[in-house]
Order: sequence, then C-alpha cells, then structure tokens
Amino acid sequence: MKNIKITDIEHIREAAREFINQIGDRRVFAFYGKMGAGKTTFVKAICEELGVEDVITSPTFAIINEYSTDSDESIFHFDFYRIKKLEEVYDMGYEDYFYSGALCFIEWPELIEEILPEDTVRVSISEQEDGSRLVTVSD
Repeated sequence: MKNIKITDIEHIREAAREFINQIGDRRVFAFYGKMGAGKTTFVKAICEELGVEDVITSPTFAIINEYSTDSDESIFHFDFYRIKKLEEVYDMGYEDYFYSGALCFIEWPELIEEILPEDTVRVSISEQEDGSRLVTVSD
C-alpha cells in the first residue's frame, strides 16, 4: 500500500507524477472517495501528466470519456455514479475497455464491484482535516 499526500491544488500535478511512477504494467484503477473528495480532479491531473491535451471532464452523464495521449495511447475514464443496474454496464461492453490494455480510471466503482478485473488497483482519496487529500493505493 502506498500513500500520496496532495497538500493543495497547486501540488496535485506532483502527486499525479508520483502516482504515475507507481503504475507499472497495471491498467485498471478504481477510485473510491466521497463526493467532492477530488477523484475527478486527480484523474484529470494524471491524464494531463500522461500527455492528454483534450479537455478532461467528469463523464458523469456520458459514463465514459476517451482521451488520447500525445503518444496516441487511449485512456478511458468512467463515472458509474448514475448507473442504476449492472445490466447497463454489460450493455456498454465494459469488457472491451477493461481488457483493452489501455489505462482505465473508474470513479464510483462500488456500483460495479463484482465485474472489476481481479488485478484492479484500488485508489482511495480522502479529505484530511487540514484540507489536504490522502491518496491510498492498494493492489
């Protein structure tokens, strides 16, 4: 388990670089945290550090956004907050994304826990009393 502290928004890119240095060959990341904890903001910083030049927003309504890095690699960003039934995820062909070899960043994975790949990396983001965020990465 690895902890990364985000002291403030000005240092989020540093934390994103530290996170990226830990990725290795892992491809699917499930981001846990309360509403407003900073999941989308952290994913955005990670994508920017990986060379995404697209506008990076929460896929709350679209469920999935696809971004391309400057080296033409795909990154899939999911937000399952609005999912009502697991069948919706089956219908969107989640396997094509999760097992594509592309990076997958998943917000609100609690709603699809049973279909996450076995090797999914769990990332918890929690707000601390001082307003900083603690990112806990566990395999």
